[in-house]
Amino acid sequence: MSEMKKIKNLKEFSTSADRFEGANLLCPGCAHSIIVREVLNATNDDLVLSASTGCLEVCTAVYPYTSWDASWIHIGFENGSTAVAGAEAMHKALARKGRLKQPDRNPKFVSFAGDGASYDIGFQWISGCMERGHNIMHVVLDNEVYANTGGQRSSSTPIGSSSTTAPAGRVSYGEKQNKKDMVSIMASHGIPYSAQVAPNKWKDMVKKIQHGFAVDGPVFINAVSPCTTEWKFDPKDTMYLSDLSTDSLVFPLYEIIDGHELNITYRPKNVVPVEEYLAAQGRFKHLFKDEYKHLIKEWQDRVDANWAYLNRREEARV
Repeated sequence: MSEMKKIKNLKEFSTSADRFEGANLLCPGCAHSIIVREVLNATNDDLVLSASTGCLEVCTAVYPYTSWDASWIHIGFENGSTAVAGAEAMHKALARKGRLKQPDRNPKFVSFAGDGASYDIGFQWISGCMERGHNIMHVVLDNEVYANTGGQRSSSTPIGSSSTTAPAGRVSYGEKQNKKDMVSIMASHGIPYSAQVAPNKWKDMVKKIQHGFAVDGPVFINAVSPCTTEWKFDPKDTMYLSDLSTDSLVFPLYEIIDGHELNITYRPKNVVPVEEYLAAQGRFKHLFKDEYKHLIKEWQDRVDANWAYLNRREEARV
């Protein structure tokens, strides 16, 4: 096991040697690049990375150019997790046979994917990796929509959001389903570590990423990634939206250890009303019409109930 990287402050963290370069085609204000840099800068270890088809992949690997200064692979939409799991299995087999050319090096294996490639198209592939116990980390860049292919809804899209396949209008308020709870679903595999993170809370994220790298076995990380294009906000407000997502408790930060032990890792001093979070995004603007305002109260009630549930889980220590 290599020594954990020590990070003193944000300036030091932000100027760490980048293995993800600034040159890419991601939209101005996209949180994906912020999250990726925070994950990669949390360790000095060698990295073997994969990316499923999605915004991150198509905007960082436009042949013959690449934004990645690390070993990186892309195969398809659904199988970024199994691609890097295959590399992990190969490394383990070569180590067992004494055939590694540099046996003292300890690479970390990480797959990145959006919510479409994780919650939907790649769900069974990720589940298989978790069930088989591969020593990998899967990071979801959760912008709650298929942003790369035209703004279609995914099973991460929250109720009331307007998307191209669940549009709001005269007869509909948009998405009708509640968001899938992927952190709990992955934790139910009994994996060593599952957690929810946000780019605005970088210390919390680094702590969780480093914990994930330190455990032996599969790790699942769900990161909120505000999307200026599909959430419809000004590109300069990305971190403001991230703050609203965590401080309204719409996106609570917590971890689940060994599939059952839940710890809340961030408690806002001043909880922001969910209405404020919704009002900052164009995808929810229709909810402020008289015929749909009842959904805002339902949103608040649902968030309050989930927060109470998380607190009961933490208190129970089971």
